[in-house]
Amino acid sequence: MKTELQEFEESMRREINAFQNPKQESKRQPRPAPDKEARSPGQSASSYKTGHLVRLAVRTRSLEQDSVFEHHSTSISKLEAQLEAEKAAKKAGYPIIGHLIEIKSL
Repeated sequence: MKTELQEFEESMRREINAFQNPKQESKRQPRPAPDKEARSPGQSASSYKTGHLVRLAVRTRSLEQDSVFEHHSTSISKLEAQLEAEKAAKKAGYPIIGHLIEIKSL
């Protein structure tokens, strides 16, 4: 006779297997690791699911209205993504960075 815990564990295993492999529950094949060199050169960072979308308020002059600058970062760190976005904004010709609007995880 099975305990409630054992029944729960078995049902969770079945559900997880069904979720991971909807066609083949019993045969689980690991996915190959993505190869950086196998990527096509025109593939952008927006096609990946990791990283952050950073939106900054930027200006070219001190008394100008803020405009929105968006940067797609592949970094998993929010702080690192913000620093990359600020560097990219300065490189794009926005010397004044007003404030951080938002950071969204991709």
